[in-house]
Amino acid sequence: MIVARFRRQGTGLLTMLKMTFLFAVGALAAFPARADNLLIWNPVQVSDQSYKATMGFRLPFEWETSAGADLGLAATDGDAILPGSGQATLWGKITRVRVTPAGNAQQSAGVRVDTLRGSGSLMLSRAKSFILSDSLDLQTSRFVNVGYDPLAVRQTSVTATQAVKLIYPWTGTSLTANGSVTDFGQDFSSTVGVSQNILPNLNLNAAVNDPLSAGRAASVNVNYRVTW
Repeated sequence: MIVARFRRQGTGLLTMLKMTFLFAVGALAAFPARADNLLIWNPVQVSDQSYKATMGFRLPFEWETSAGADLGLAATDGDAILPGSGQATLWGKITRVRVTPAGNAQQSAGVRVDTLRGSGSLMLSRAKSFILSDSLDLQTSRFVNVGYDPLAVRQTSVTATQAVKLIYPWTGTSLTANGSVTDFGQDFSSTVGVSQNILPNLNLNAAVNDPLSAGRAASVNVNYRVTW
């Protein structure tokens, strides 16, 4: 009886999620998208039996604040909930952007908590972009991620990443270098690369991973972008 009751509840939950999804699509279709909308509501039907939705709000303060939840559920053809398919993640983020004639800067902090699996992460980032000279721009970024996963070998991990990018606007050339340290030096990786704009939509990229180690690896690729 307990199993049957659980199945009925699961079926009812999936049916409710389906109805919510269909109602949201119908309601939002009547309103045009607005960039200044303070409500975050984005339901998605991933497949015939899989649904996801992001809901929350944003506040346009000096530090733009947003918070909400990511919800998801999947089922079999018989409307039985697939084990492990549920998603219920709470998230929040604050962001500050400063724009000046010489460049811009952005700072942000975010947190995510998986309420079903007990994992979570805290993310801090800072990025700057400014003009060094008439022919050279500079971009820098720093990122720190503190994660917790009770099922991982390392339940707590800290990853710090820093990147630098030099851009020559007149030639379409850019040089990049970034490094990442995990758990205070237990793991370290780095990459250096160069990118050259050949045509308006065609880029040539070359990179070397871990150039100071014996296991260094190089890669070259060409990217073509089409917009329609």
